[in-house]
Amino acid sequence: MTIPAFAQKLGERLPSDSDRASANQLRTLLAAQAKGEVKLQILDEKKPVDVTLTPALSELLMEVLRHIGSGDAVTLVPVSQMLTTQQAADILNVSRPYLVSLLESGEIEYNLVGRHRRIKAEHLFEYKRQRDAKRAKALSALAELDADDL
Repeated sequence: MTIPAFAQKLGERLPSDSDRASANQLRTLLAAQAKGEVKLQILDEKKPVDVTLTPALSELLMEVLRHIGSGDAVTLVPVSQMLTTQQAADILNVSRPYLVSLLESGEIEYNLVGRHRRIKAEHLFEYKRQRDAKRAKALSALAELDADDL
């Protein structure tokens, strides 16, 4: 997921050209490996260290590297993390008042901490998955209608 431009200074959020090149090189190497476990050897000053990546970790790392390689800012959010309404709105790419209306209507589960609403990332991502699935279904239905008109 990306973070909003105002969250960090420009130099701290966008990958440099060398970061992008390194990410693309590593992603290419990972993709060239078999679908099983990937073994990496990291050269340390003291001795080489062998690291084994499971297929799930390889896929996750390749996805992150793909974003970095294309120049996108990337932030990882643990599913157990509690988000502010502004952070959640930024993730969904909606306004904060619209997000609050989703919370108040029960679309997304939240907790009150004092007077402040906090959304568990897990609940937000579940809402996002459901919303995206509805949108994909509606788009498919529109495409079918358009194909029928031809």
